[in-house]
Amino acid sequence: MSKQGVPQGFRLGGCFCGIKESKKNDLALIVSDTPAVAVGTYTENLIKAAPVLLDQARTPSRSIRGVVLNSGNANACTGTQGDQDAATMCRLAEEAFGAKPESFLVLSTGIIGEFLPMPVIEQGIQALSSQLGESEEHLQQAAQAMMTTDTFPKIDQRSFALSNAAVNLMGLCKGAAMIGPKMATMLAVFVTDAALDQAEAHAMLKRCVDRSFNCVSVEGHMSTNDTVLLLANGKACPEPIAPLDYELFEEQLLAGCQRLAKSIAEDGEGTTHVVTIEVAGLKSEEDAQQIAKTIANSALVKTAIHGADPNWGRIISAAGYAEIPFDPMQVTLHVQGHLLYQAGQPVAFDAEEVSEAIRNQKEVTLRLKFSEGDAATTFWTTDLTAEYVRLNADYHT
Repeated sequence: MSKQGVPQGFRLGGCFCGIKESKKNDLALIVSDTPAVAVGTYTENLIKAAPVLLDQARTPSRSIRGVVLNSGNANACTGTQGDQDAATMCRLAEEAFGAKPESFLVLSTGIIGEFLPMPVIEQGIQALSSQLGESEEHLQQAAQAMMTTDTFPKIDQRSFALSNAAVNLMGLCKGAAMIGPKMATMLAVFVTDAALDQAEAHAMLKRCVDRSFNCVSVEGHMSTNDTVLLLANGKACPEPIAPLDYELFEEQLLAGCQRLAKSIAEDGEGTTHVVTIEVAGLKSEEDAQQIAKTIANSALVKTAIHGADPNWGRIISAAGYAEIPFDPMQVTLHVQGHLLYQAGQPVAFDAEEVSEAIRNQKEVTLRLKFSEGDAATTFWTTDLTAEYVRLNADYHT
């Protein structure tokens, strides 16, 4: 592993090219020195941005050299011009690095329905291509170039030993609002110097995304651009990782995905609380996620959390309309570790004590236990504040 923590054989960087009025970084490149296995998961919105359509057509693949990314403009709902611009961004990056055609992927995030300013993007790609590196500064530049309303760059780095090599895994992510599976409004790129089988990598990434980025919701709005990519160039491995190593690799990938997913909730616009919803005792993980997501998207639950109101009825009733069958008499609810509801009725609790436990902590935990099975999930959301409404009302204008 290089001392800066970037996986072997990868270089990256970011710059301001002219998209954002703020003059903050708005263009990034992540490049592998050799062709990499690349897989992705994408938004399930029927309205898909041009970059999503291009990446879906090119992945899975064994011959991807890198990713070009812009922020400040989503290149969504831009018709055939948007498709052409996404392809042009890739072509410009391919030419800059002497790569084969269709060996780059593209990500875009920002305002929907505006055409990309291609002249400044072309100049930016040409200039940035000679400025990539592996330092902490290069890493921060690339992470910052992904940001829109994010208040901090989101990075995860980890190193671990497999049976035939020590490998490195790094993830970059953006996301703060307009968050709702599947998938939440976010972009993420993971790169590793492990050698991964294409089919194994694709299945593994999907499982990890389902248990991380698809378990975070701020207001339930499904985006047009959501993408998670995983690139593996095998630089640290003399040969593909052993079958038994995939379990360990997946544990590390899941941990990275979950850490970045939670950071999205922590960065929710104008929020004062991050809410962890733990649901257990359902027949399937899908059932548990459906109940958790329904609670997470309830404006009444979210406003109660913001007001430090231990209103257990909003939580229980949200679970009840999630359209997942369960025995109402076998439900237990804890808020911040305090038992509020059990066996179909409230229990005696000190409302002021629970209110203070909510008010004085940035992180709030809701724990629901059912009696239908052994499946469980963890889900993340935020409270709903007047500041959140103001920021999103003013986003475009």
